[in-house]
Amino acid sequence: MDHDTSKLRKFLNRKRKYSSSQIIMAGFAIAIFLGCFLLMLPCSTKGPGRATFMEALFTSTSAVCVTGLVVQDTATYWSVFGQTVILLLIQVGGMGVVTMAAFVTMLSGKRIGLMQRSTMQEALAAPQVGGIVKLTAFILKLTAFFEVTGALILAPSFVRRFGVLRGIRYAIFHSVSAFCNAGFDLMGVRSRYSSLTSFSDNVIVNVTIMLLIIIGGIGFLTWEDVMIKKNHFKRYRMQTKVILTVTGLLLIIPAVYFYFWEFSGLEAKERILCSMFQSVTPRTAGFNTADLTKISEQGIAVMILLMLVGGSPGSTAGGMKTTTIAVLAASAAAVFRRRENAHFFGRRIQEEAVRNAAAILLMYLTLFLTGGLIISRIESLPLGECLFETASAIGTVGLTLGITPGLGVISRLILIILMFFGRVGGLTIIFAAVSETRNGSSRYPQEKITVG
Repeated sequence: MDHDTSKLRKFLNRKRKYSSSQIIMAGFAIAIFLGCFLLMLPCSTKGPGRATFMEALFTSTSAVCVTGLVVQDTATYWSVFGQTVILLLIQVGGMGVVTMAAFVTMLSGKRIGLMQRSTMQEALAAPQVGGIVKLTAFILKLTAFFEVTGALILAPSFVRRFGVLRGIRYAIFHSVSAFCNAGFDLMGVRSRYSSLTSFSDNVIVNVTIMLLIIIGGIGFLTWEDVMIKKNHFKRYRMQTKVILTVTGLLLIIPAVYFYFWEFSGLEAKERILCSMFQSVTPRTAGFNTADLTKISEQGIAVMILLMLVGGSPGSTAGGMKTTTIAVLAASAAAVFRRRENAHFFGRRIQEEAVRNAAAILLMYLTLFLTGGLIISRIESLPLGECLFETASAIGTVGLTLGITPGLGVISRLILIILMFFGRVGGLTIIFAAVSETRNGSSRYPQEKITVG
């Protein structure tokens, strides 16, 4: 008996241990295929028959990756059951598969082990394992509070337009979609793929959606810091200071541009709202209150840049992240000033952070450009429009110039890959493929190379 027990113990010890990156990637993949199966059920669509595998897979990926790109209008194609599945997928994707799994574990009363805590730390981009369960509980409570509050504020406007039951359901759907930075909407009942254009002059809807997008996109660690240290900005963590500063700049500067050069023909109130909304939404949200096909090429370029930047670490948003751009900017400033290290707010930035930021930028630009070039060649579409769609996909934004529903299978697969990459994270996927860290004691000889 002891011999058998010893053999079993040896077998379990030899059992392969999966890295946190592999678990996170597998969790998102499982959620996507489960959602795909549910959306292929006949009860998920309004008309006769059912959704094709590609339609279901694309929609499920877009929902779990909180993107918002669609090949079928959410309101007119999917039934109430299908829309509910999409909403649940958005919630799981926005909160993170690992966070939702931890939530279920906590509800069941089971103990969360060290391996699970380590995975939760990586999924939330937390600085340490200690206190990770408490942080997860904080995130769940904060999410519930903002989503419920958002739904209550949106409800009167939607009830007046769609009736009581549908208005309440729409309020809940759009509040969750906005907080999770998903961009899915149910406004196709008025005009297909119209998003929130019919509410372009509604102050309550605009401000509520914008606030939900911003709150969900700045990161839960940022909110924890703000709620604990209140208005004492100097006491915030360096990362919190960087996120708030960069977020503020990325909201104000594009809004000024849109106000003076894109929406000058609108009345004052609608002009301000549209300028602010189009500054907020490219940061991975995907809603729009203006017809994007009427925006100039310069305005489209600004939106592409915003989509690639995205939100902040540990948030419901995707993209390269605000901290990545900030680290690269600080590194460049250090080079220009001939300083050895980059720094923020009197704190030196780790060399590893600079290397990771450079790698992320290279990966995103390569995938964004390559995907756009391939789709443009296959579909014989203008390159600018294709680059807008690929930026929207890899930034998990969901904004579109209207070409996604008409794309072929290969182009849709490219967008699916980009959405998955953008939500899970480039480094997470690379680390999942190469799980072992190689730190050999030997080094190659060093030789200088001239750059710039």
